[in-house]
Amino acid sequence: MGSFSIWHWLIVLVVVIVVFGTKKLSNVGTDASKIVRDFKEGMKDRDEKPVGSQQVADKSSIDVDAKEKSKL
Repeated sequence: MGSFSIWHWLIVLVVVIVVFGTKKLSNVGTDASKIVRDFKEGMKDRDEKPVGSQQVADKSSIDVDAKEKSKL
């Protein structure tokens, strides 16, 4: 009683196709595949970098530690 049969899922699929149309559904599939591909590329790039590496700052910037002035 808690699970749906194949007929229930087919009816849901037909309703979704009628409401959204096939063109929008294909666009959603294309967008989802691009997202997955970009995610995989990002994870691959992350894995290729050594663990201890740091990103190099812009050469025109200066890296300093700010310290509070002592009040005398």
